[in-house]
Amino acid sequence: MTRMPFGVSRLDSLIGGGAPEGSVVLLVGEAGAGAREFLYTTAVMNALGRGDPDLFDLHYGDLHGDAALPDGVHYISFTMSPGDIEREIGFTIDEEVLDGARSELSVADLSTEYFQLSPVPREWYAEDPRGLSDLGEATERRDVIEAFADYLDRHADDSLVLVDSLGDLAANRAELPWEDVVTVVKGLRRAVRQWGGVVLLHVGRDVIERTSLGDLVASVDGTIQFEWETGGNERVRTMYVREFRGVLSQLEDEDIIRFETELHEAGFDVSNVRKIR
Repeated sequence: MTRMPFGVSRLDSLIGGGAPEGSVVLLVGEAGAGAREFLYTTAVMNALGRGDPDLFDLHYGDLHGDAALPDGVHYISFTMSPGDIEREIGFTIDEEVLDGARSELSVADLSTEYFQLSPVPREWYAEDPRGLSDLGEATERRDVIEAFADYLDRHADDSLVLVDSLGDLAANRAELPWEDVVTVVKGLRRAVRQWGGVVLLHVGRDVIERTSLGDLVASVDGTIQFEWETGGNERVRTMYVREFRGVLSQLEDEDIIRFETELHEAGFDVSNVRKIR
């Protein structure tokens, strides 16, 4: 089975190259524990593989196992502009690496559809305050899920899609009940099988309740959790695979229970592998 790399070379080498194509993967993290940085790294490294192969080889190396780069890399945000996203990625990843990836990284800004029925003034989120260039006339307005689905239908085939963040939808329950968010994720899981790509969904652990997280975990193919671990005077970022079709079994075969992680110029990385002793 073909896999798409997560862009973290040491992790990819342990799981046959990356995520199996046709997968929806949930990234759940405590604040600052690395989930968002993992998302940024996956986006940039996959784009870098086509945008600057030499730089990709320097920071990642050869693809592992059955891995193949996606045809496209699409980063979707419900609340942030492309400039804001690029700025945030720049806090994690060196400018030279980001420059090499820019030409192959597409950013979709769905903030107009997200905020259009909210009390937020249109001038704060729309490039055209009159509202005609991106939404059409008021009678033709789409809701955020319609805009999300339309973008995926046009771009998701054989591509890597990164969604930042489901927490934004969870915070908007007056217009989109949580049950509908879960149903959308279940439908997305079905659609990805046809598209042949991989979708990563980011959500902050503090945004959703424990029962809501269980609903999401049951609706996706894999869940990776990012947590802070305190020992003595140190706090360490850690990551573990909670569930993942076609991935968790490979880690269990190696008796791997948790990864210690770090951030460097090329983004998120694994610094230590903890095994059962």
